[in-house]
Amino acid sequence: MMVTRTRIAAGLAGLVLAAGTTAPAAAATAGVTPSFDVVALGDSYGSGTGAGDYEPGTEGTCYRSRNSSSAILVEELRQRGTNVKFTNVMCSGAAIQDLRQTFKGEPPQLDALRRNTDLVTLNIGGNDVDFAGYGNVCVQADCTGAPTAAILDRMPALKRSLSGLLTEIRRRSPRAQIVMTGYGRAVTRGQNATGVQLDPICDAGVFSPEERLAGAKVSGALDATLSRTAQAARARGVNIRFVGPHLNSTTLRPEFAGHSLCESTDPFYRGFDALAPGQEGGVAVLHLNRQGHAALAALIQRKVPILAAP
Repeated sequence: MMVTRTRIAAGLAGLVLAAGTTAPAAAATAGVTPSFDVVALGDSYGSGTGAGDYEPGTEGTCYRSRNSSSAILVEELRQRGTNVKFTNVMCSGAAIQDLRQTFKGEPPQLDALRRNTDLVTLNIGGNDVDFAGYGNVCVQADCTGAPTAAILDRMPALKRSLSGLLTEIRRRSPRAQIVMTGYGRAVTRGQNATGVQLDPICDAGVFSPEERLAGAKVSGALDATLSRTAQAARARGVNIRFVGPHLNSTTLRPEFAGHSLCESTDPFYRGFDALAPGQEGGVAVLHLNRQGHAALAALIQRKVPILAAP
């Protein structure tokens, strides 16, 4: 059945982005359980909006999921016998400046950092360029042309703001390994998979072929901007690794290829299923689901030595 833009506009009105190695502190002492201090900073793509199983008091606000990639990594460390202190202050809707100030009634996220913090997981930047607003335009109207050009024009400013943030994180937690993650491509840029049941968001009346190409260009540019900013920060001494679904600005990593919405029955992103009764609503649409966060956590483990399984 055709899904019109008008029918889903109300449900999506609130769509927001809810996107050197340090050893554990006590590991050098034989016979002592390793200790690891982890802080999670960022927005809804990091907090796990759309992944379910939210920490008490965060559903409807920050949406901190126990299925987020950061939470999965911490649980893996604990299962391996590491004593982990985990401070998760990620919050749906946060932009870079929000990390420095009270947001949704909660203290500044950066205040969670300490000089003995070992690992910082970070997902930020989407709200600075209005990535969610752009997705909303794609769903409800037409995001090709001017809307696409407008969000691409915001990338240089994002790079400058993010560069300053990474410097600040290093100043507050000088020994920490920073792991920054990307956003990926929520909707395939190609045709719908045939012969399988797909989410209603895949209807051509919602995402036209032209909008899928434009959206892929934007998501690729966003992750590329994050990656290049991380590389520049690393060159000036910031201990950072960028790990994202994109291999480059146009190609997804093998772990994420084939798992965008509309190209398989096993997508890593939420579609209009998030609008069903009892679900999160528009805030979770186009966000990583539980399987997507598990795939991202596994990718991080392979790319970051201090998190790799023995």
